[in-house]
Amino acid sequence: MPIDRMEHFLVLTDDIDATRRFYRDVLGFRDGARPDLGFPGYWLYLGETPVIHIADFAAYTAHSNRLGIPVTRPAIGTGPLDHVAFNGSNYEEIAARLQQHGLAYHPHDSPAIGLRQIFIEDPNGLKLELNFWSKR
Repeated sequence: MPIDRMEHFLVLTDDIDATRRFYRDVLGFRDGARPDLGFPGYWLYLGETPVIHIADFAAYTAHSNRLGIPVTRPAIGTGPLDHVAFNGSNYEEIAARLQQHGLAYHPHDSPAIGLRQIFIEDPNGLKLELNFWSKR
């Protein structure tokens, strides 16, 4: 298959620092190297992969327009993208972090298949699905 894995997704935001704090401090991603791309932002890593790219919406838009690359239009919620899912290994730790930061979340358990889930929105309204499998 010519495409064999997902590398990253980009979150465009008006507040790159709040978005960075959410993914880093609440969910446990780590800061990592990011080249100078001509606009402010961060790369957050899982292992050796920069899975989440964060960029300032206005600066990224101006940069992309100069290069002739189309930019997603801002919309309420996530537009045609409903959510992004991640697997985790410690449900209780993530739930405690969310509570510590005063963040509302929606748990969902499917005991028949050994799955516990947490649904939460990032600071920009992007819905995240956090999956914790016991039978894998």
